[in-house]
Amino acid sequence: MQFDDQGDLDTSQVDDRRGIPGGKVAIGGGAAGLVAVLIAVLFGVDPSILGLSDGGGSNAGADRSTSAGEVEQACKKGADANRRQDCRIVAVTNSLQDYWRGQLPRSGVAYRPAETVLFTGRVSTACGAASSAVGPFYCSGDRRAYFDLGFFDELSTRFGARGGPFAEAYVVAHEYGHHIQNLTGAMQKVGQDRQGRDSASVKLELQADCYAGVWAHHATTTPQASTGRPLISTLTDQDIAQGLDAAAAVGDDRIQKQATGRIDPDTWTHGSSEQRRTWFTTGYRTGDPARCDTFAAQR
Repeated sequence: MQFDDQGDLDTSQVDDRRGIPGGKVAIGGGAAGLVAVLIAVLFGVDPSILGLSDGGGSNAGADRSTSAGEVEQACKKGADANRRQDCRIVAVTNSLQDYWRGQLPRSGVAYRPAETVLFTGRVSTACGAASSAVGPFYCSGDRRAYFDLGFFDELSTRFGARGGPFAEAYVVAHEYGHHIQNLTGAMQKVGQDRQGRDSASVKLELQADCYAGVWAHHATTTPQASTGRPLISTLTDQDIAQGLDAAAAVGDDRIQKQATGRIDPDTWTHGSSEQRRTWFTTGYRTGDPARCDTFAAQR
């Protein structure tokens, strides 16, 4: 995965809160905390949906701290994304928004920008307070996707993924898939149907995987307004393999087998490794968001 060295990075789309205390931690220790980690680390939507939020007030609307603007100073060009992880997340965010800004109105839905938030340890959001144990997540209340970059190390050390730049890009693209679902109203289809192989929760997550694949299909052909060139210049089969490997690593069945030694499809919230790989591949091969209607797909 290579970025255009002279491409422009727009750090206004990223709120760098690393090192800023985020308030109360929603997840405690003990068995309850362990269960929360095993469920939520699969790339969640709104911590409150999974009972991971304290539901209290947050400082999500507070002004951006002047003490945590590292990406603003370090991430200027695509060359920076080729050598720094945080700048890479900025570049992927930029590419995702460039694509969906052009694509979504074709479906009759206005695109509203999201924001990527980088944090360390804990963070306050419009959905409540959360710790890094929640894993990456999207909060519909403030239209922000939250990432502790330490999670990408855990993909390899804890979940056995090979990792790599595009594995990280897949995670970011998945969360922006939830943003698209928020804008289209797909999130409202979940209701109380939150567990099980064929639950609305699983279909929501698989659709976000498919949307990640759709973006990947178009990533090297979506031009930046400022340069007229795609910010992502090269995406190889090996890169896509990294994304598929990451998707499989966080399948419900694989997580359950690793944690408890057994698999219980009745408690799935995100889908199996095979399902996640299949839907990412569907999006990547077709490049068509209309092919991502997991809610209408036959069981």
